[in-house]
Amino acid sequence: MSAVRDHRRQDSDSESSQMPTDNAENIGSDSVPAKQVRRGVRDRKLFRCLVGQSAAMRAVRQEIEQVAPTDATVLILGQSGTGKEVVARNIHYHSKRRNKAFVPVNCGAIPHDLLESELFGHEKGAFTGAITARQGRFAMAEGGTLFLDEIGEMTMAMQVKLLRVLEERVFERVGSTTSIDADVRIVAATNRNLEEMVNLGEFREDLFFRLDVFPIRLPTLAQRIEDLPLLIKELTSRLEKTSSNSVRFSQDAVIALSQYDWPGNVRELANQIERMAIKYPNSLVQAHNLPKRIKAHMSDEAGHDLNLDDLACVTDEAERPLQGHTAPRMHIPAEGIDLKSYMASIEINLILDALDKAGGVIAHAAKSLGLRRTTLAEKMRKYNIDRDKTPRSPDNSC
Repeated sequence: MSAVRDHRRQDSDSESSQMPTDNAENIGSDSVPAKQVRRGVRDRKLFRCLVGQSAAMRAVRQEIEQVAPTDATVLILGQSGTGKEVVARNIHYHSKRRNKAFVPVNCGAIPHDLLESELFGHEKGAFTGAITARQGRFAMAEGGTLFLDEIGEMTMAMQVKLLRVLEERVFERVGSTTSIDADVRIVAATNRNLEEMVNLGEFREDLFFRLDVFPIRLPTLAQRIEDLPLLIKELTSRLEKTSSNSVRFSQDAVIALSQYDWPGNVRELANQIERMAIKYPNSLVQAHNLPKRIKAHMSDEAGHDLNLDDLACVTDEAERPLQGHTAPRMHIPAEGIDLKSYMASIEINLILDALDKAGGVIAHAAKSLGLRRTTLAEKMRKYNIDRDKTPRSPDNSC
């Protein structure tokens, strides 16, 4: 109980305390100040376009366009990592409430005995540690949108109280008998099967019908795998804006990624791209560079359902100079240069530097150069590079 009292005491210190937010596609800040929430300021890093041209994503965008201008309650269904909060933020952004607050609440992340106070607020002295009055998320979302994520984790007792608010559009703070009007649009989300939970007696049927006014079901990444090239392009582009590293993927690597089943959906894809950027900074990732669990799904078949035009866009991205690695502009001397010899000398010096830093281990040097080990070994033979010998002049007859 002391831990609960301490938590409540911290929350009651100020109405501008940090509010936890829910990641959509695993990118964005972890918290938004309550003052910003009240003013309707949204975190631009958390708001993103729904990338993809698959039939499933076109249908989702059409449903967003249909329901956004209304005040209808929306229930977003989908596995973890499919982008449920992205959809919720798009609905809010395209609604008439866009200039008011978007307030996200993860019902599964807040202790059950604190959720009522979090949603409705409390009066001073309502419980031990409530040294000041505090408004709840419904009050913070006044005129805007309240996003109830993981609604399936809510207790039956809390479901009854939420149902009353949805029916009567009023609520009371904990410790108060004064009713407060609630001009709030509700968008809920879950990765659980609420209909099955209703049948098992784990979720109230009347609340389910109240929430299920306009359901939007999000496809898994495996069900929209044709969007993979566009998602990779978008995610690598974002990475360049938020990190000093970037990464590119070869066409073979993209095909290999398309053969993986992606249980973590777009969130897992974003994490893998970030991982590759850390392991192979500003390099071209080949299929053999991918993690073992992804390579285990590789086959000789072409990437199923991938659009060749979208693959071409990824190939174009791979050929584009990486951020921070654009070569400086060179000036040709008046007497001219032998370009072939000049480029070969640059290549030799880079190979020697890579070998020196890798302690002579060819595999490690190849990795730092973004090459296959066999490719580097072939170049070393071409230039007669040996760890203990001075390289000879390049053979210009090649």
